[in-house]
Amino acid sequence: MKRRDFILKSSMATAALTTTAVGFGNILNFSQANDSVNIGIIGTGNRGTGMIANINKIKNFNAIGVCDVLPFRLEKGLKSTHGKAKGYTDYRKLLDNKDIDAILVSVPFSMHSQIAMDALDAGKHVYCEKTMAKGYDGIHNLVSKVNQSKNVFQTGHQYHSSRLYTHVVDLIKEGKIGQITAFDCQWNRHGNWRRPVPSPELEKQINWRMYHEFSGGLVAELCSHQIDFANWVLGEKPNQVMGTGGVDYYKDGRETYDNIHLIYNYPSGVKAKFTCLTSNAKDDYQIKVMGDKGTIILDYTKAWFYPEGKDKKEYGTVDGVSGATVIWEKGLGIPITVEHLEPSEQALIDFKDSIVLNKKTISDVITGANTAICIQMGLDAMYNNKIVSSPAFY
Repeated sequence: MKRRDFILKSSMATAALTTTAVGFGNILNFSQANDSVNIGIIGTGNRGTGMIANINKIKNFNAIGVCDVLPFRLEKGLKSTHGKAKGYTDYRKLLDNKDIDAILVSVPFSMHSQIAMDALDAGKHVYCEKTMAKGYDGIHNLVSKVNQSKNVFQTGHQYHSSRLYTHVVDLIKEGKIGQITAFDCQWNRHGNWRRPVPSPELEKQINWRMYHEFSGGLVAELCSHQIDFANWVLGEKPNQVMGTGGVDYYKDGRETYDNIHLIYNYPSGVKAKFTCLTSNAKDDYQIKVMGDKGTIILDYTKAWFYPEGKDKKEYGTVDGVSGATVIWEKGLGIPITVEHLEPSEQALIDFKDSIVLNKKTISDVITGANTAICIQMGLDAMYNNKIVSSPAFY
């Protein structure tokens, strides 16, 4: 959807900065009624099957193939398609299916790059879940392959597709919070991240997120979304990162950290802090963008604006246009409201529309690669206990 499809309506009397889409249902999915895309899903764990549920909602988007090496996950994936898909245990056999136009890659992090490249070689359009690729070689190889391909490639940073997040980025770039001075982001949970294992030999296949060989841990699986957002807002790539973390709470044999704390430095001087805990869920997911004229705070689907200093007093007393006293949400700032779909569903709509209309994706291989490099920098900083600068090719 084009940003111009939304009309910004500011009304301090209703205490909101509101954007409304005219003909909302039709605008969000602008594919022609007879345009159909068949997709195969490689990896039917929780994320893969959750994305199948979203695919099922989208007109003329058909999940006709699913693949997983674990039988119980494959069965779950097949059930999610309501009997409309064929099952595979070898993803290469799925890629051989000429009826499949596109692939959703939803496998362990370490496999993203190879499977995405194989899918492009097979002539498929690719939606590659975040984080796009593991390690500098994996990132470089996938970028090179996408650049040689004419097919659509989208990285699964779904907030890039959120119409709320897009609107907030526009507000920030238009000067709503003034000069950006800092980001403060968190994604806190209370849970051990461990999945039940029916048989000991399946431990690393099921709990792959806990092992360095397969995973980037909390940085890649959670904080990558917020790092992607900071890059997007600033239009910059960080040149340095420092960080720490540890296995300090869940002493269960895991290798990836159960808490992480990172600070990225951007060329403009902006510092961006990212924290992720698994032992305390206070305030859950939050992005705080601070400027010299105000702050915007985002959660998964909502956002608020907090004017700074003198502006805060004026906003809190009266709206100069209508004369009405501003009503703030209790304990929060002025809500920024935008009609929008759940971000993952919107990201899949955008992917399908990019295929149908042969247009560039919103979250493309370059934004995905830049975030993936940030993830590797952060991991190197924590695991090696040093300040890490951006690589020369970045």
